[in-house]
Amino acid sequence: MAITKAKFERLNARLAVVGDPIEVSFNPNELTYNKGIQLAEIAIPGLDSPILQFVRGQAETLTVDLLFDSTDEGGMGTDAVAVTKHTDQFYQLIKIDSDTHAPPVCRFVWGQGMPSSNIIGASSTQAHGTFQCVVESVRQKFNLFSSEGVPLRATLSLSLKEYKTLEDQVTEISKKSADHTHAHVVQRGDTVTRIATAAYSNPAQWRAIALHNDIDDPLELETGTILEVPALR
Repeated sequence: MAITKAKFERLNARLAVVGDPIEVSFNPNELTYNKGIQLAEIAIPGLDSPILQFVRGQAETLTVDLLFDSTDEGGMGTDAVAVTKHTDQFYQLIKIDSDTHAPPVCRFVWGQGMPSSNIIGASSTQAHGTFQCVVESVRQKFNLFSSEGVPLRATLSLSLKEYKTLEDQVTEISKKSADHTHAHVVQRGDTVTRIATAAYSNPAQWRAIALHNDIDDPLELETGTILEVPALR
């Protein structure tokens, strides 16, 4: 059975794959994920502990160490091949792209069943075997050299931060409560009445959405528009 190699794909502004993927030399032995939330502490005089208030979620991070060795390609003598031939491709993922003026969005792809990929409502940024991200940092450690000082073996420590568009997040969260203002991304065929039915279980409340968003014609909603669905008072 052929070994499935982990790889990194570069994505364009539309989050479509561009160019050839960058394959690792050896699959990682360990992946470390971290996900947290930000809480505010509200001090109330006379209470033993502060009240905790949810502020926002934090981007999930993935750290991975990758090993590279070029001794099989040219040995350790005068024909030695520098391992940077491989590592420079990964280092390029943190460089600023001339078109977007920012480092590229990437997708780490390997195997099946990434953490959170089976959670109901999880977005496409963490489908089975993928982690959509930007490379936050790259640490390079070279630990084998030829007699002429050519680097032959390296360990790259990559820190990846999950990347989600606004539409991804609105779709994933899909807030339902009618007593909180939340966002709705207009889908093909949506009407204000249909949105009111989903948000309030009452199609007659469409006027609250129309007035809040200054909608002149409730029958003409542009696909992709983000509407605020106000709380009912």
